[in-house]
Amino acid sequence: MADIAVLDDDVDFRNYLDDFLKDEGGFTVRAFGQPQELFAACEEQLPEIVLLDMKMGVVGGDRVLEQLLTRWPGLCVIIVTGYPSLEDMRATFKLKVFDYLAKPFTLVQLRQVLKNATEAFGLGRSPQDRLRERLGHSIKMLRVARDWSLKDLAQHTKLSVSQISAIERGTNMPSMESLLAISKAFERKPSEILAGIDF
Repeated sequence: MADIAVLDDDVDFRNYLDDFLKDEGGFTVRAFGQPQELFAACEEQLPEIVLLDMKMGVVGGDRVLEQLLTRWPGLCVIIVTGYPSLEDMRATFKLKVFDYLAKPFTLVQLRQVLKNATEAFGLGRSPQDRLRERLGHSIKMLRVARDWSLKDLAQHTKLSVSQISAIERGTNMPSMESLLAISKAFERKPSEILAGIDF
């Protein structure tokens, strides 16, 4: 279940999104009309995706977006606006939003954007799945940074190519012995590799 927070000052639109997302299944939804309500909810439990309206009366969505990403870097934010402009899109993408939906959008478009976000951020997966994937990706990035092939890393660790490949793909969690061998190959402590995966 991916946890979605909606911030929009239009109560009808909030209810529409709330109904649609709950009917879709696979999502829990919390909808808010004021930025402070969203911030307070994020303090209690950080959502996995925020659907953020950009035009909300006196409070601009750009200010809300900046505060969200300053306080919770890496949060998946999808901009929703009835007043799209190329300039706004460029500005928001510079702030590292995940995507941009212009109202009125179709349910097919919303469904696709949420599917993309769920896949990109590994949402709705178990903590074990996400840990395996992030650790595997981190090990792969260390290998690529050294310009090593899978075979090179296998030679340095005395592990098999298939074993390392499965770890990098996130299908297998490395054993303690494997993690120690991989850490030694990269001249790192295991704690440094684990600290680098942001989990």
